[in-house]
Amino acid sequence: MASEGEAPKRGICDLILTGISFLIFLCTLPVSLCFTLKIVQEYERAVIFRLGRLMAGGAKGPGLFFILPCIDSYQKVDLRTVSFDVPPQEILTKDSVTVAVDAVVYYRINDPTMSVTNVEKADQSTRLLAQTTLRNFLGTKNLSEILADREEVSRAMQSSLDEATDPWGVKVERVEVKDVRLPQQLQRAMAAEAEATRDARAKVIAAEGEMNASRALKEAADIISESPSALQLRYLQTLTSISAEKNSTIIFPLPVDFLSRFLPENK
Repeated sequence: MASEGEAPKRGICDLILTGISFLIFLCTLPVSLCFTLKIVQEYERAVIFRLGRLMAGGAKGPGLFFILPCIDSYQKVDLRTVSFDVPPQEILTKDSVTVAVDAVVYYRINDPTMSVTNVEKADQSTRLLAQTTLRNFLGTKNLSEILADREEVSRAMQSSLDEATDPWGVKVERVEVKDVRLPQQLQRAMAAEAEATRDARAKVIAAEGEMNASRALKEAADIISESPSALQLRYLQTLTSISAEKNSTIIFPLPVDFLSRFLPENK
């Protein structure tokens, strides 16, 4: 029964103090207007407390609002989008590779009342939560997933962080993974692997080129062997190209069947 009687007594005290504060306001007019009329900007809202209790009606603003002296207090909340850098975090990936990852987070307050009443410092709490979320989330990914699907990792982190900060009245709009720094030894190993891959690809391309050239040469030889006139034409083209270079000495190759007449026959 005692607990039931405390609520009316507390309500009566509130009414009495409110009445006294209003009388002080009236007695000190117009000077009291300087202390009771407040202004918030278009991008701000004011959360008002009376005798430590949240005022009904939600946050005030933008524009002019009224508070009673002595018993009312208020806190301004900025609704603009804020960005901050997450310091580089040492993370052990799922495949046991230590990397340093940093990110940038964009967020805004979408519920001023919750950002004041549900968390002490929404800005600082969001920053700390972003660091732990970055470590915990990337710890479940392999290094290849982090490097290859950076946009997907950023979207998943944004969704996870936004869900965690929703009770604080905070809306996380975007998260971007800026840089993934690997250990020096791992960088050298990956560079050596990439170089070996490039060398192997170059050898394959060169081998394919040789094979194509050999095939084309064989096809040309088959065509020329089937047409003696084509062989003679090629012979004349070669002589023309040699003479065009203004060489002082020109060697005329003779057909093998012509030279065989002057060679001694084997007995």
